[in-house]
Amino acid sequence: MPVFNDSEHFYSVMTPFFNKLKDDPNMGPKVLASGLIIQFVYTNPDAILTIDCPNNLIIQGPTDLTATVTMSMTATVAHKFWLGKVNLMVALTKRDMVAKGPVAAIMKLLPIIKDSYAMYQQYLKDIGMEDRITNWD
Repeated sequence: MPVFNDSEHFYSVMTPFFNKLKDDPNMGPKVLASGLIIQFVYTNPDAILTIDCPNNLIIQGPTDLTATVTMSMTATVAHKFWLGKVNLMVALTKRDMVAKGPVAAIMKLLPIIKDSYAMYQQYLKDIGMEDRITNWD
């Protein structure tokens, strides 16, 4: 069973989660202070989410913004990452994730978002997707 049924389902799950992270008083201000524009390009299903730190926005779908860093991966790899099951450096080495731009800038954010993994699991429970926490293959 795929994690996300289609692009619409992906957006309905991940856009609110990204906003939840952005609005978190511990994580949000630190990530936004990076000044980065981080674009995530997903496949299976196809989707794009952009974190516009300078403007405090999460943008769903294509945008004319120029990303500082673009991260490409399948939606399943993204799901596994937010569950804390994917090590970013290993995923980049194995090309499960492909980064364009200064990877060091993304690496600096990892300690800031460490609490997001537990938040994602709780979020999935809250929205009735608890079965996707362990059954994501």
